[in-house]
Amino acid sequence: MKSQRQAKIMEIISAKNVETQEQLLEALQQEGFRGTQATISRDIKELRIVKELTSFGTYRYAAAATNEIERSFVGRLNTIFRECVVKVDYAQNIVVVHTLPALASAAGSAIDAMSLSTVVGTLAGDDTLVIIMRDNNSAAAFYGEIKNLLK
Repeated sequence: MKSQRQAKIMEIISAKNVETQEQLLEALQQEGFRGTQATISRDIKELRIVKELTSFGTYRYAAAATNEIERSFVGRLNTIFRECVVKVDYAQNIVVVHTLPALASAAGSAIDAMSLSTVVGTLAGDDTLVIIMRDNNSAAAFYGEIKNLLK
């Protein structure tokens, strides 16, 4: 039961912006799992779940990077992404990124490698990248993050 509950926790935090243990407990209960705040707290610690800052200035639970190599890899990809993006915009749940010629697929690869739970997928052409997000709020937040990254 514990492993099923923890798998459901990971699924919930990857699909929703969960800000508190109470919200997480409520989401678990809606999925048919029983537990207490203390149980959730232990699960969060065991799963190494961290709180990350969103572009809206709030915090949400997220899976932590598993090791230093992964964090370093994502950092390098962020650098590549910063250097090739020219313009970004969004409409509903779709983010469109314009890059220097022949670099859209590098930007898409950088995003794919980040394994963001809010990104459904990417599609790259020569100088244009389309990012399909889970919902409109995710697209707006991601757009904000990209704009901040480009400053």
